[in-house]
Amino acid sequence: MIISPARTTVFDIDGTLCFDGRTIDPRILAALDACERAGHELVFASARPIRDLLPVLEGAFPGSTLIGGNGSLVSVGGRVRMRAAFSTANLAKLLAEIERFKAGYLADGPWDYAYTGPADHPILDRVDQNRVARRVDLTELPAVVKLLVVSAADLPAFAASCRALGLSVNHHVEEAIVDFAPGTTDKREALLSQGIDHYNAFGNDINDLTLLQHARHAVRVGAHPALDGVATTTVAPHPEAVAAEILRLAAAG
Repeated sequence: MIISPARTTVFDIDGTLCFDGRTIDPRILAALDACERAGHELVFASARPIRDLLPVLEGAFPGSTLIGGNGSLVSVGGRVRMRAAFSTANLAKLLAEIERFKAGYLADGPWDYAYTGPADHPILDRVDQNRVARRVDLTELPAVVKLLVVSAADLPAFAASCRALGLSVNHHVEEAIVDFAPGTTDKREALLSQGIDHYNAFGNDINDLTLLQHARHAVRVGAHPALDGVATTTVAPHPEAVAAEILRLAAAG
């Protein structure tokens, strides 16, 4: 039973609402619409930068707050704002490890991006789908708000080495990528910066941990072990199951 009185509901995107890297199933979109009509303020919080979050939503829910880059970017009323970026010192540490482990990466600035990974890596299917940004050299980015390592000589050793340096590291073992956020930025911290501290949340991965930990009603999509014991309920990672849980939340008021 859902007992949360929260009227804000926060949704991760990939693996939670989007299962093909590009679209949200019509059943989920209809359930989100029902949730909004029931009086919930919808927030979408993704590891993607805002640039790559917009094509997935395809213009739906234009009044919703968007959180991108795991908290480093926020869009309110269509205006994108950078909240956090790598310090010069931390970026230098990270780049040194990238060179040492012969790693390829996707680095996001507030809008444009730099990429040095394999030309056929599947992550490229999710990057700048609307062709609104520029691919540039890392030195041309005014700031780096997120960095995703997509290849390395030894990815587990690379992740461990970066953790030892005090960097914020999310190693997604199943996808063979390592995600870096600046400082202690995460989705939960970005919500707090917008004055949101009571909310429901849907998430599926390690970067949703603090988001779900502090939610009034927390829904884990799938069975990521890092989220064991954190969620109020767990649903299968399929559109029908996710849509049904959103509709249950909407019906609860």
